[in-house]
Amino acid sequence: MTFLLLLAALIALLYLGLPMFAALFLLPLAVLLWTEGGVPALGELVVGKLDGYLLVAIPLFLLMAHIMVRGRVVDDLYAAAFALLRRVRGGVGIATVAASTVFAAISGSSVATALTVGKIAIPQMLRYGMSRRGAFGVVAGGGTLGILIPPSAPMVLYAYVTESSVGALFLAGVVPGLMMAAMFAAWVFLTEGHAKAPPGDPPPARAAVALRRAGWSLSLPAFVLGGIYFGVFTATEAAGTGTLWALLVAALVYRALGLRDLLDGVQEATRTSAMLLMIIAGAAIYGYMLTKLRVPQELVALVADLGLGPVEFLVAMMVLLFLLGLVLESFSIILLTMPAILPVMAELGIDKVWYGVLLTLSLEMALITPPVALNLMVIKAISGASIGEASRSVLPYMVMLAIGTALLIAFPGIALWLPRQAGYAG
Repeated sequence: MTFLLLLAALIALLYLGLPMFAALFLLPLAVLLWTEGGVPALGELVVGKLDGYLLVAIPLFLLMAHIMVRGRVVDDLYAAAFALLRRVRGGVGIATVAASTVFAAISGSSVATALTVGKIAIPQMLRYGMSRRGAFGVVAGGGTLGILIPPSAPMVLYAYVTESSVGALFLAGVVPGLMMAAMFAAWVFLTEGHAKAPPGDPPPARAAVALRRAGWSLSLPAFVLGGIYFGVFTATEAAGTGTLWALLVAALVYRALGLRDLLDGVQEATRTSAMLLMIIAGAAIYGYMLTKLRVPQELVALVADLGLGPVEFLVAMMVLLFLLGLVLESFSIILLTMPAILPVMAELGIDKVWYGVLLTLSLEMALITPPVALNLMVIKAISGASIGEASRSVLPYMVMLAIGTALLIAFPGIALWLPRQAGYAG
């Protein structure tokens, strides 16, 4: 099958050490030179793909995340969650899930969520009697919420590629994200019930201060999502105003953001955005190659010949996405698969917003599955655990993510209810 052969060739180039953007340029150029004799209007093709207003949201959301990370807001988030939950069964671990959930709505990055929360939470969880496996698992699993609970850079990219509403996608990720957080918390409650703080720890005065300061952090996701839900601003406008709000909170309220921190954040956001734009440019040529080779039409015909319905197709795609996630990162997977399967989704009547959330759940599983398991690398870096130990710790979370995916396939309303309440069609 042409599509799988092209994917295999691309993965082979990556294993040879070629950067993703270079592989995306060279493979389709070689194929098109061989089959078509060249690529007409290559510059127009690339520039046209990069000339999108929605793409402005990605560097802005990245900058917003860097500002809040450097503003050290997660210290108060975790302290507030711990103050509220410290006496509950497994409260130390549940506080980590709660802090990860809120920070996911600030950072939009799974790796940033696992890294930032893990630095604070792992020593605390071990101190109060949680097992190493339990502590590592809850940080790695909770970190995956970073790309499901909005704002989410992969969702912005998916919306751009599929011409979907990013506002609808953001809202569609809220209920599934909270559902997964509840499942993670329930697992900690059942398996780590002994891990809780003794009476009087932390002192009431310190807990009250943490709760009060955490309110400023909680205001950011409420501000961004509330503005989108009530139609006050678009997703790109939400990225800009959210970044300004984050800057004001980190600099004026927390007083933890200096000029050097801001410049470092701008530099990191710029570097990541430039890398992503290079990949998008390469993906434009890759998509053109797929169109010229009639790969989308081939996939539609294959699905028709096999008699696959929407559910069977979705299950097959979730397996493929999971396998791709073992060797590729999320942006690349979106850009490589969507040009080929969009016509199939249209033929089968699959809602693009629904599929976007399912895709994100599959990408979450990849973040904790070796060999390219970025969240496990984070656990290794901050705790000194071996990859084997970290891998064993996330097995229950992989099962829960698979269950969440199955529930979402069976009940699309879990994802689509909130966007419909906000007036998005579908």
